[in-house]
Amino acid sequence: MIRIGSRASQLARWQSDHIADRLRALGHAVEIELIQTTGDRLQQVAFAKVGTKGMFTQEIEDALLEDRVDIAVHSLKDLPTELDPRFTLGAIPTRVDPSDALVSTRYGSFAELPAGARIGTSSVRRQAQLKAHRPDLEYVEFRGNVDTRLRKLSEGQVEAIVLAAAGLERLGRTEWVRERFAADLVCPAPGQGALAIECRSDDAATQSLLAALDDSDTRSAVTAERAALAALGGGCQVPIGVYCERAESLWKIAGCVARPDGGLILRAQEQGSDPHFLGVAIAEKLLALGARELLAGEGVRA
Repeated sequence: MIRIGSRASQLARWQSDHIADRLRALGHAVEIELIQTTGDRLQQVAFAKVGTKGMFTQEIEDALLEDRVDIAVHSLKDLPTELDPRFTLGAIPTRVDPSDALVSTRYGSFAELPAGARIGTSSVRRQAQLKAHRPDLEYVEFRGNVDTRLRKLSEGQVEAIVLAAAGLERLGRTEWVRERFAADLVCPAPGQGALAIECRSDDAATQSLLAALDDSDTRSAVTAERAALAALGGGCQVPIGVYCERAESLWKIAGCVARPDGGLILRAQEQGSDPHFLGVAIAEKLLALGARELLAGEGVRA
C-alpha cells in the first residue's frame, strides 16, 4: 500500500488523486491522507505577512518523517529550493501550462480592462509585472481556493483575477480564461505548472516505483528554474519569475526580478545545453543588473 500525504484543498486533492490513479494503473494499491498545513490555516492572512518557508509543505513532511505517509504530492512551486536531506523528489511528472491566466466574466483581455478596474491576486510577482504595464489598475489581495476566488469574481468583488493556468486546467475551470500571459509579460514562478512527488531519501523501494512517473525534460527545466531561484537567494516568498523550456537541441531560460510596485523590473535571457548551468547563469545576469539590491528586505510571495 502506497500512502499519499496531501493538502485538503480541491486542487491538492485533484493532484493527489491524479498521481494515485497513475500509480494504480501501474498495479499499486494507494490511499490518501489529508493533512492541513500552515498555509491552509492562514487563508485570511496576506502571503507577504506570513513569511514562512514551506508553509504548504511542513506538516506533510512531518508525516513523511513519522512514516504516516510514503509520498507527498506538492505543487512544485510551493517547495523550498533546498530540501531537507532526509527527503528527495522521487518524480516530477510532465508539466502542464506554466503560464499565468487572466480570468474575467466581463472583459476579453488585459488590455480591455478599463482604468481603475480591480484585479484580484495574492501574488506580488504577478502584481509587479502587471503594474509595469497597467499602473492604472487596482490590484487587490485575493486569497482562497480556486472556487472561492472564482465565486468572488462572479459576485463582482473584482473585474478580473489572475491564477495559474495549470490549476484552472486541472479543475476544469477554464470557461472564464481570457488570456494566458506570455513569459515576457508575466514570467511564471519557478516550477509553476509542475508537480513534485516527495519521498524519504532512505526509501529506495518507493523511489524505484516512482521513477515510472518522472519526465526528464520537465525535471531538467524545473531544476534550472530552481537553481536560479537558489542562486538569487530566494525561496517561494520573493518576487522572482523564472521559466526554462527546450528550444530544439538547446534550452532557453528567462528570468525577472521585480520591485513590488512595478516601477522597476530586471529581465534577462540565456540559452545553452546544460539546464542547471543556465539557472545559475541567468541568476548571475540578474545579479549583475542589480537584483541583489532589489530583493534586499523583500518578503513577498512569488
